[in-house]
Parts: sequence; structure tokens; C-alpha cells
Amino acid sequence: MQDEYSNDINRIPPDAASETGAKTTAGNSSRPQTERPRFKPETGGDSGLSRTGARSRKRTSMDKILPVLCLVLLFLIGMGAGVGIGYRIWGYEKPYTVDLKAIKSPDWIEQKLLRKNIFSRPDVSMREVKNIVVHYVGNPNTSADSNQRYFDSLADQDPEQGGASSSSHFIVGLEGEIIQCIPVSEISYANAPRNFDTVTIEVCHPDETGKFTDASYDSLVKLTAWLCEELKLDEKDVIRHYDVNGKGCPKYFVDNEDAWKQFRKDVKAALKEQ
Repeated sequence: MQDEYSNDINRIPPDAASETGAKTTAGNSSRPQTERPRFKPETGGDSGLSRTGARSRKRTSMDKILPVLCLVLLFLIGMGAGVGIGYRIWGYEKPYTVDLKAIKSPDWIEQKLLRKNIFSRPDVSMREVKNIVVHYVGNPNTSADSNQRYFDSLADQDPEQGGASSSSHFIVGLEGEIIQCIPVSEISYANAPRNFDTVTIEVCHPDETGKFTDASYDSLVKLTAWLCEELKLDEKDVIRHYDVNGKGCPKYFVDNEDAWKQFRKDVKAALKEQ
């Protein structure tokens, strides 16, 4: 029987014997044997290229953004500069702080106020004073008192018929006397079209040249400096009637530009002494 059994074994094909062994081995294991997947790490070269590409994209984005930011910054700077230049060209409207009604004339100015009327003292208030305007009376060898009486006499005209209109805040006489005709808080009829923001000084003169006497000149400098101090102005804010509307007044200062410049310098010096 052993020989038959041995012969049966010998007759088993090799492939069948292999399958039988495999089943036996598998049967001895409690769990099926599975092959775990193996992950290959990325090579250093590929990872470096990826990071380099990201950085390159960031730089490209910044290269696009920076010019835009520069343009915006330049625009804002230009806007600021434009506003600043605009204020310098057209002027910045500062609040006016001078109380014109509170200004009281010193003792060396004689007050002879005109009667209120539509021809020489219309009783219209000024909100501010921007300039002091110098005139000459244009009637040689007349006094400050006679010119004041003329301005006051205009009140006797018939409003229904109309008439001449003229006046001044101050008049400087041949001997240096000063008369005030209208408060500085009211308009005068002298500097059209700037009656609403100017104070007027008429100056008497002995002859047709329009040159002032030394006494008149000294009083004009003193009065102008005092007004500048009260109105918070300086010598640059003192102008001629000529500078308002082109009229040849005051004649001597229009004909002699150097004399006008010297007058302003004298006002500046007088301001420093106050």
C-alpha cells in the first residue's frame, strides 16, 4: 500500500503541488496578506522649482501693483500742491477779526462828521477794510475845512432830482490838520467800484502839481500808519486812487513813482515806531 500511495504522489503534477502548498500557507495565516502601497517622496529638485515659481508669481504681481501705487501717490501729491497753489493765487478767505465800530480816533484827529444822506454819507456799514486809498483834492490851495463843508453840503440836494455824490473818510489840510468826515465803519463815495472795502484819505495841495506840503505829508504818513495799525494792514495795503480805477489821482504820486515808493517806506518806518 505504501508503494501505491507513493506512486499516487509521484503522479501529482508539479503545478498542482504548488497550488496545494500555496493554499496550505494561506490557511496557516489568520489574515490575508495584502501589499501596502509605497509612496515615493518628491525629489528635492521638483519642490524647489515649485517654490521658485510661487515667488516668481509674487514678484510679478508686485511689479504690476507698484506702478499703480506710485501713480496714486503722485496724484495725491499733485492734488495737495494744486490746492496750495490755488490758495496762493486766488487767496484764502481768512476770518475778518477787526471790529470797525470799536475804532476810536485819537485826539489829533478832529471829528466833523457829515450829515447822513444819500449823496455823501449813505450810512452803509462796511464788513471789512482791505485797503487805504490816498487821493488829492484836485482843487489847489483849498483847506481841509472847506472840503469838509463841500461834502456836507451835498446833503442839501433833492433826492428826487439826483445830484453829485462824493466824500472821504479823512481830509488832510495844508497845515497838517486832519478832519474825519465819516466813521471807518461806513462807506464813503470816493473809490468806485471799491467803496465797500476801502478807507479814503483826501489831501490838500497848494498848486496844480499836486505835491503836498511838508506838514501835509507828515500828517498823511502819521494818519496812514495809525490806520494800518488799527485795521491790521501794512504799507503794501496802502494804494493810490489810480490803482483802483486808473484815474490820475493823487497827481504827484502818479507822475512821480519814486515819490510814491518813498511814501510807502515812510509809512513802514512809522509803523515800526508805534
